Amino acid sequence: QVQLVESGGGLVQPGGSLRLSCVASGIRFSIVDMAWYRQPPGKQRELVAMISSGGFTTYVESVKGRFTISRDNDKNTVFLQMNSLKAEDTGVYYCYAYATGRWGQGTQVTVSS
Repeated sequence: QVQLVESGGGLVQPGGSLRLSCVASGIRFSIVDMAWYRQPPGKQRELVAMISSGGFTTYVESVKGRFTISRDNDKNTVFLQMNSLKAEDTGVYYCYAYATGRWGQGTQVTVSS
């Protein structure tokens, strides 16, 4: 059974940093492309960043230069390092495993002074 468990969310002031983690089980993690999505309050879920099995990364324009997605295949974990956070980064962040169609339960990120 595929499971994705996110952690690392919280409340942070503008300009601060957070590091999200997503641990995967029940899949051959090393061959699966992974992504982070977010859902701001009252808005639709949107792609934030994606990392392929080979390490290729893409980002939504609004987070380029501030967020970094990475993966540790030995630990079945994908990370999202978020720096210089802004109020508009607030939302529930979800981990997604391509090819499985599975989502994590989400972790709340709130950027506020």
